[in-house]
Amino acid sequence: MKTVLGIDLGTQSLKLVFYEYRTRRVAAAASAPLDLHQDDHGAAEQQADWWLTALHAALREVGDDVRRSVQAIAVSGQQHGFVPVAASGEVLAPVKLWCDTSTVTECDEIMAAYGGPKKCLDEVGNLVLPGYTASKIRWLAKTDPQTYGRMDTILLPHDYLNFYFTGERGMEAGDASGTGFLDIRRREWSADMLAAIDPERDLSRCLPQLRRGIETIGLVNAAAARSTGLPAGVPVATGGGDNMMGAIGTGNVSPGKVTMSLGTSGTVYAHADQPIIDPRGEIAAFCSSTGGWLPLMCTMNCTVTTELMRGVLNADITAFEQAVSSAPRGAGGIVTLPFFNGERTPNLPRAKACIVGLDSHNMRRENLLRAALEGATFGLRYGVERLCELGIDASGILLTGGGVGSPTWRQAVADICDAPVSVLQQDEGAGFGAALQALAVLDGVGQGELQAFVDSHLVLDGDLSCDPDPEAVDFYDTAYADYRAAVDAVTPLYR
Repeated sequence: MKTVLGIDLGTQSLKLVFYEYRTRRVAAAASAPLDLHQDDHGAAEQQADWWLTALHAALREVGDDVRRSVQAIAVSGQQHGFVPVAASGEVLAPVKLWCDTSTVTECDEIMAAYGGPKKCLDEVGNLVLPGYTASKIRWLAKTDPQTYGRMDTILLPHDYLNFYFTGERGMEAGDASGTGFLDIRRREWSADMLAAIDPERDLSRCLPQLRRGIETIGLVNAAAARSTGLPAGVPVATGGGDNMMGAIGTGNVSPGKVTMSLGTSGTVYAHADQPIIDPRGEIAAFCSSTGGWLPLMCTMNCTVTTELMRGVLNADITAFEQAVSSAPRGAGGIVTLPFFNGERTPNLPRAKACIVGLDSHNMRRENLLRAALEGATFGLRYGVERLCELGIDASGILLTGGGVGSPTWRQAVADICDAPVSVLQQDEGAGFGAALQALAVLDGVGQGELQAFVDSHLVLDGDLSCDPDPEAVDFYDTAYADYRAAVDAVTPLYR
């Protein structure tokens, strides 16, 4: 047996996909949970050591024969996290994550120093948002200058696992798009943005080599092989951010498809052959990991919304599905604004979740759960609409992420977005995408061959696909308008 290994370093767990490429089957899969430290001031942090502990735990779930079968590796990782590394390789501080909203002040300071939001969009392609890496760097410089002074290299989460496996310090253009200091048109670091982050230090000296395509970043070294049981000397591909790897794993590597991920956060994205810059800054102008661009909208709260509501209402997965399937469309008039971790789209990092429309008749468990599901989906509909306004064809949606397991949720996406929904048999989009990138490196797949290569390994699950119900579409047009009105009403409270 010969496999390629896709590693998905998420927020809540680390997942492994061992893909036996000759028989086109997933030979093994494993996962391990991850802790997350959060506080009332918006901090969201993990220790890099936790990632390695989870990696080793997940690898122990599979047999020696599976580990020895690996011919190539690629890593998908949560975007935007800031990993400050010393010259010795030591991680100097807890990793501030994508969902950390404690650096709003630093975002404003950086954009003011650069020349304002419009100049950011015009010259770099993105605003500096709280989730991005840029503000986290400035925050460390302000709060812990001694540690900041010891920082030798800035890495992102997936870069750190690459470093662990190979000893090589690198960054990839797709993942680097989410730092806030990459000129996404040129795929080059913005010297002016780096100076806006810290005018006293040349941060370019802390940035590793920037990779621009699917290539090998290094080989598994002897130390990593001993600790993991994986073969020494196998190639490690560049990898990328979870959205970029999810694009590969869902076949979204050329124009014409829209991928929606129902994960911890919610994302909607599409491949483009040229940069797409949103003048409002709501759609992130990211590079893809395949040589193109990946315009993307992200919400901070998707399955985190349903998970929190399930916990409060004591509903396991089975009970949740029974409840939301029995509740009426529109949840009896209840509207949930799912801003539990603040929100990125709209840009309201200090926002709090709200439940409106409650009365003595609709205050029922199933309605509250249904409203959580619908609220998360309404936020994603807004992203679909904005992509369409920027010229993206959203006539069909390829759905991935943890929420795909709910038949009611799949149908709600189709009805709320008025688009047919397709689901792949390979349900771990980011991890599977990483496995396919590893295979592309192994096989020497060229850019012009990539779509055909990816399509040859993807299988749609016809039983999970669904079409919009015209009656439901009409209903949700009105319900969505109510949701948007509620968002507009609370926005002034959190500006």
